[in-house]
Amino acid sequence: MANFGTNLRRLMASFDLKIEDVIEQTGLDARTIKGILSGCNRPRAHTLHKLATGLNVPTDELFQEPSLLAHRAFDRETNPVVDATIAMHPELFEDWSEADYDELYSRFGAGGELTIDGTITAATQTNIRRVLHDKVAVLMETVEGDLLRDFVNLLYDRVVLSSNDSSSQ
Repeated sequence: MANFGTNLRRLMASFDLKIEDVIEQTGLDARTIKGILSGCNRPRAHTLHKLATGLNVPTDELFQEPSLLAHRAFDRETNPVVDATIAMHPELFEDWSEADYDELYSRFGAGGELTIDGTITAATQTNIRRVLHDKVAVLMETVEGDLLRDFVNLLYDRVVLSSNDSSSQ
């Protein structure tokens, strides 16, 4: 279960906010904010939405597992070239989610951390996959969904059979 209080405190610390600031930015009352922080109240969906919108963060930030945040910090500290690449090429990172960044920071290149070229390649691949996933999601909701599913299954079976044939030789 998500620890909303821990995540709210983490966000408040990262944005240097006091309870009064959160109240002002979210439109929630002090009792609600204090209840979340103390863990005494499990916020409803509309409350979480107001928090995320008011703090200008994805709602997912309120559902983070605190024990996994240490991994995130470690990955970011050990892959500093990613920060430099993001600063040099912000256009590659438009509309990225925290999960996209986590995935990029957790990568490594041959022999160690990513290089700038490796980071650009990984970001480009992520963007290509995102566009493809969006297209697939649209197609799956149309009359072409069955055809796409059959095509993907055919390709998958072909790749799996091909890899099984080469590994048995």
